[in-house]
Amino acid sequence: MKDKVVIITGASSGIGKALAIEFAKKGSKVVLAARNPENLNSVLDEVKQYNTEAIAVVADVSLVDDCENLIKKTIETFGKINILINNAGISMRSMFLDTDLLVMHKLMDTNYWGTVNCTKFALPYLVEQKGSLVGIISIAGYLGLPARSAYSSSKYAIRGFLDTIRVEHLKSGLHVLVAAPGFTASNIRKVALLGDGSLQGATPRQEEKMMTAEQVAKKIYRAIVKRKRTLILTFVEGKLAVFLSKWIPGLLDKLNYNHMAKEENSPLK
Repeated sequence: MKDKVVIITGASSGIGKALAIEFAKKGSKVVLAARNPENLNSVLDEVKQYNTEAIAVVADVSLVDDCENLIKKTIETFGKINILINNAGISMRSMFLDTDLLVMHKLMDTNYWGTVNCTKFALPYLVEQKGSLVGIISIAGYLGLPARSAYSSSKYAIRGFLDTIRVEHLKSGLHVLVAAPGFTASNIRKVALLGDGSLQGATPRQEEKMMTAEQVAKKIYRAIVKRKRTLILTFVEGKLAVFLSKWIPGLLDKLNYNHMAKEENSPLK
């Protein structure tokens, strides 16, 4: 990955930040994208400590113009794109009956359309380099997580979109990876939206028992190097759950419901 140009959206925290540092350590040229300029510049300073070239571009991936500008700035600076990692995303928690439709649209705009928008402008350059197109989904992209209807829907949509792009470019040399981490320790749950659109503010889960963002980033990095098509992380909440969804879906529904109902202040009854 030395001297490869990698764009990472949602790079100001969590998995995105960890990925930026992981690629910087390997000598890649890193393009950081996120909405918060202060946090973004802080990560940029960390990345530059590894003596690699890097730039930060303030971008809201739900906005088509911002995504086009992100790709334009990357090409102006580095002249190519080897890897696009669509990582930017937001979460939510509320029963669908209690969820404002604006929350549903906001998650689709950021998670799904953000991936589509960035991919649209980057794809010609990725194909030219026989590069890697990556989407960070979640186990929620394989299982319908209760009280996470907008989140699961957006992640399923990303998986379907990227699977289609993979088939369309079967003969072009493009690599497409759909990476599904399990629950990862990050701030995504703290800034998750409630049904009325307000911020959740605190995580309802035991963050200390989850995989760290750094652990996830290392596994995604290796999957890109090996040009894998899928990556499902964690055994019980990941690989086993996906297996059960295929062979014993009714049992999985019950296990899924009971597991999510144990969250603090869960909206599940």
